[in-house]
Amino acid sequence: MPNPLILKLERANVLAPEDRARLESIIAQTRKIAPREDLIREGEVPDTVRLVLDGFACRYKVLSNGKRSIVGFLLPGDFCDFHVAILSQMDHAIATITPCTIVEISRATIDDLNENFPRITRALWWATLVDEATLREWLVNIGGRPADKKVAHLFCELHLRLQVVGHAGENSFPLPLTQEELGDTLGISTVHVNRVLQQLREDGLIQHQGRVVTVPDVARLREFAGFNPNYLHLKP
Repeated sequence: MPNPLILKLERANVLAPEDRARLESIIAQTRKIAPREDLIREGEVPDTVRLVLDGFACRYKVLSNGKRSIVGFLLPGDFCDFHVAILSQMDHAIATITPCTIVEISRATIDDLNENFPRITRALWWATLVDEATLREWLVNIGGRPADKKVAHLFCELHLRLQVVGHAGENSFPLPLTQEELGDTLGISTVHVNRVLQQLREDGLIQHQGRVVTVPDVARLREFAGFNPNYLHLKP
């Protein structure tokens, strides 16, 4: 399977053969992580940068009442904070949702990329800025859209992000999230999530079977959600 990191970073910058070779070398040693396992907890000191090669992971915070809030999804090709080593401790936790293939990258490797591979460095800064833009869009989605459009907007985003790294089809994508996890992401109850999914299916906007969502008309779903992919900064 193509390296999802290369597929993602080449949306930002044309990489030379030596850049691609260096990125391939980075993913040579991987770890398999079981689903719903913490990769790092809030308050721990980050000592490596983690890269998701396969599977779904998430960032989350736990509130004082014990309720979890998911504040970001990490998909194939995503770093769990490329510059995290600058921080003294984690202000949130990162956990797998599905079985994941993870690469742990040392600070020495990060320093080597920054010092000797300017095209990769530029692409990684692009990825960091896109992460920030995505967080802004999530704030708008959670605070400014009704529940049905929140769900539709999230589905549009996941479809496009997975498509970029070769993990989604023209009108379908994997969705290994429970209704509880969707609720934790969008700030709505599990019961409300269930009702919204039923309504989206009845309206012909999605088909949801097992762990796959099919979108009969992608343009129609995007129009319904008010989805503008400009915050993902994907070049043609």
